[in-house]
Amino acid sequence: MARRVSKRKMPDRDDFRVNERWKIEEGVFDRKTMMNLEKVFTHKIVSEMIHIISRGKEADVYLARSGEKVDAEYVVLKIFNQENTSFKRRTEYVKGDPRFDGIKTDIRSIIRIWCRKEYGNLKIAKEAQVSAPEPYYFNGNVLAMQFIGEDDRPAKILKNIELDNPEKVLDEIIENMKRLYSANLVHGDISEYNILIKDNIPFVIDIGQGVSLGHPKANDFLERDVKNILHYFKKRYGVDMEQEQVVSEIKS
Repeated sequence: MARRVSKRKMPDRDDFRVNERWKIEEGVFDRKTMMNLEKVFTHKIVSEMIHIISRGKEADVYLARSGEKVDAEYVVLKIFNQENTSFKRRTEYVKGDPRFDGIKTDIRSIIRIWCRKEYGNLKIAKEAQVSAPEPYYFNGNVLAMQFIGEDDRPAKILKNIELDNPEKVLDEIIENMKRLYSANLVHGDISEYNILIKDNIPFVIDIGQGVSLGHPKANDFLERDVKNILHYFKKRYGVDMEQEQVVSEIKS
């Protein structure tokens, strides 16, 4: 359980304001997270936290106003829960990835690696011209990235939207997977919950579990990704594609 931090123990910096006026739940962050958040402010990535977008078991996602270093109005902050023991079950996405040989296996070390891994995977995705949030900065268990939405309203996940042209969107999702694969990366958790839809364009998110093709389970993860997304589109929209054909296309 995160230890509550009183107001007087919060970092004393003008740019670091986490307060009731913006409906941020003051005191829910442990001291280490507060220190990591402070870096995001002092590096001018964020000027102000606004409100929470979503709360999850592994991470909470906040909307923030951008700082001087970001050419956008808003920034998303993803703050990983440092007390979440479920990350222990996620080591299969880290162990075996050549990029992370010799890692420590305590919870906080795994979470730091996970945050760095998601930042790195997002950089690979953007360089490969995949539709995904641009990563801005990370420190410890805090990741700052591009806000995908309209005004201050985040885009909806695929699960919660009715598509006008599901065939086109599925084709674009597969193209994103193909570009990731060409960049030596497999997402590892593609589903209707990890894709945002903005202007009928699918944006891949939650890419922290992505593995390089050198991972021993990379092919298994790819086949599972394809199976999951094809199952969703067939069940909801009646769009039917052959799994083997799609996997072959992604690898070509």
